[in-house]
Amino acid sequence: MARMTKMGGTRVEHEAAPNPKAPVGQGGRFSALKNKLASEPGVRNPGALAASIGRKKYGASKMAAMSEAGREDQE
Repeated sequence: MARMTKMGGTRVEHEAAPNPKAPVGQGGRFSALKNKLASEPGVRNPGALAASIGRKKYGASKMAAMSEAGREDQE
């Protein structure tokens, strides 16, 4: 998931490189799914849809843990 940070008065977006074969928890699979969903007709918020799919697949607690781990890696 993209994370916005403030650096020097501008907002910078950090996101893992899209890679559908990346290990679970690195964010690459999430980015690849989000990019794929963005090209589908009728999808207005691909990030939210990808998060919903992930919560259904992995469960809310594991998705939250992976998200927190990703945020810690980017700091």
